[in-house]
Amino acid sequence: MRSRLLFLAILIAVLTVYKSAQAHDPDVTELEIPEVSVIGERPVAASSEQFIPDKDILLQPQGRPAQVLRLIPGFIAVEHSGGAGKADQYFLRGFDADHGTDVAFFIDNMPINIRTHGHGQGYTDLNFIIPETIQGIDVVKGTYHAEFGDFNTAGAVRFKTRDVLQENVVQGGGGQFDTQRYLLMLSPTKDKVRTLFAAKGYYTNGPFENDNRYFRFNFMGKATANPTVRSELSVTGSYQKSNWNASGEIPFRAVTDGTIDRFGSIDPSEGGKTQRTTGRLQYHYDTPSGGQFFADAYLVYYKLDLWTNFTFFLDDPVNGDGINQQDQRYMYGGNLGYQQAGELFGIHSAATAGFQVRDDSISNIRLGTQTKRTATGTIVESAVQEASYSPYMKLELQPMPWMRLAGGVRADYFTFDVRNLCDTCPQQPAGRKDSGQVSPKGNLILGPWFNTEFFVNYGTGFHSNDARSMVAGDSSPLARAQGVEVGLRSKPWGPDRTELMATFWELDLSSELVFVGDAGTTEARGATRRYGVEVGARGQIYGPLSFNGSLTWTHAEFKDTGLAIPLAPELTSYAALLLRLPEGLSSQLQMTYLGVRPLNEERTVKAPSWLDFDLTERYQLPIKLSHGRLEACLFVQNLFDTNWEGATFAFTSRLPSEPAGGVQDIHFVPGNPRFLMGGLAWYF
Repeated sequence: MRSRLLFLAILIAVLTVYKSAQAHDPDVTELEIPEVSVIGERPVAASSEQFIPDKDILLQPQGRPAQVLRLIPGFIAVEHSGGAGKADQYFLRGFDADHGTDVAFFIDNMPINIRTHGHGQGYTDLNFIIPETIQGIDVVKGTYHAEFGDFNTAGAVRFKTRDVLQENVVQGGGGQFDTQRYLLMLSPTKDKVRTLFAAKGYYTNGPFENDNRYFRFNFMGKATANPTVRSELSVTGSYQKSNWNASGEIPFRAVTDGTIDRFGSIDPSEGGKTQRTTGRLQYHYDTPSGGQFFADAYLVYYKLDLWTNFTFFLDDPVNGDGINQQDQRYMYGGNLGYQQAGELFGIHSAATAGFQVRDDSISNIRLGTQTKRTATGTIVESAVQEASYSPYMKLELQPMPWMRLAGGVRADYFTFDVRNLCDTCPQQPAGRKDSGQVSPKGNLILGPWFNTEFFVNYGTGFHSNDARSMVAGDSSPLARAQGVEVGLRSKPWGPDRTELMATFWELDLSSELVFVGDAGTTEARGATRRYGVEVGARGQIYGPLSFNGSLTWTHAEFKDTGLAIPLAPELTSYAALLLRLPEGLSSQLQMTYLGVRPLNEERTVKAPSWLDFDLTERYQLPIKLSHGRLEACLFVQNLFDTNWEGATFAFTSRLPSEPAGGVQDIHFVPGNPRFLMGGLAWYF
């Protein structure tokens, strides 16, 4: 009931701002002004900030929306245990962020990370996004931006969807492993009301002996209008439904001794199903004095049912160690604020004040045992009400032509309320707690001198912990992060030529979440420190040929002991060569590298490095149509058919013929072999 009232209050606030703007808008009788596009580089507050445009997104291989994240220097996303239908495993700045614990994700200002999730804290499944609907992606790293709160430790990723299409599109494609993909995108109206409708169907069996049978359906609808010449209102709805089989993480020893193939499985009953329905409302009103009111509201219904088996027969030698994780919830929230640009004591400035609120109403979150997807017991079953209230302020100043200052502060207050739903379960967390944190931020930008800017950044942030473990006393409510970085961005050969970037950063975290293999969950550990270097370059090489590349190095350790943080990547790299010919051909060759990383704290067991190449081809066919144009596309993933590993862990498991204590081993999800997929699109 409290969640419904909270969402209603947010919606009323949005509509109040909207009505007030209409009533007091002095320009409501003015003639409408045609839209004018202005193209230019947006100012950034840190050398590690980045904007990824849609033209780069469309050249990524189709299938996994998370593929686009590798365009972010140092960001790697790989398939996790449990199958292709669930959230990926994310690596950034020395974090194995699991499914999103230390990277905040948003779409149209709506948070994607799920708190107190049945499978992992901050769980971020991007499969509800249709990549072709994305207009661009804003990326920030570190803890230096006041508008981002929970999970923004390593960084934040914000997707922005299109309002309207320049061309409608119908696309069909297919490839190996029975893969099929179909897309329909339309903009029926493009003037006073701009609309966008998109639907996608995807199916694949994958390279596994146990077919994935992965089916995903996506739908999105969006309508945008200008109620007055100074205001804009946008309403978006989306729906996703998926189900899949999975081969899970397999033990290295079983592959080397020939017990199973590299794409085989120990427990072929793994898999899952999920559903997500979202509604989003965005509004802003531009005042005559250079200010802007903005208000957003969102409502999400989410459900997940996941079957996995990490340790096989270690705990139960007869029925196996299969577990079932369930999550069902509503999520409400919104943002309300005002921004004013102008002069403060003769200094160019912009001030922003905002308030963010979110409530997760979790009707059922459950962990139980299962055998071949048949429930055999319940370990913990809870209902959770978790809410946060977050005011923030941000001030940007330019006291000198060669100096900019951007700083702010945000306060986050959380309430956690956990109810036990199972009186016979071995784990029965219950209780209520509150917690809060104030996070200051500061950024200094100097230059440009000789087309070069210098950046110094400082800030604090946090990620929240699972409400169940927190009320049970196993972890603190909020894990505080403190970060600093210095860097530069330079275009030494001119403003329209190659851009170079370099950043040194350091980040301390008060409590680390470490993977626990036998439970498939994480547990809070001690304080950690990470530091590293990022370098990158992008720009035109010659004529139609351009380049984009980055190299990152990170050191990650527990502060008190100097031991390694398991799974933390040390060296990552990305490079792409892009050729755009006027004849209508676009070609891109991409390389992704993930270096050796420790799998235990002593650094005695390590995951091997891997190097992967992908090729993308898009060609506008020279066929004259009475209406529209045709484009063919070809994607070749893992071009050289190398063996590589996705999620990789070290823990103890037991196969049927092994001793009762099990065997310590590396367990991994094999990366896809060479995979070809082609398609044809009609733009009209």
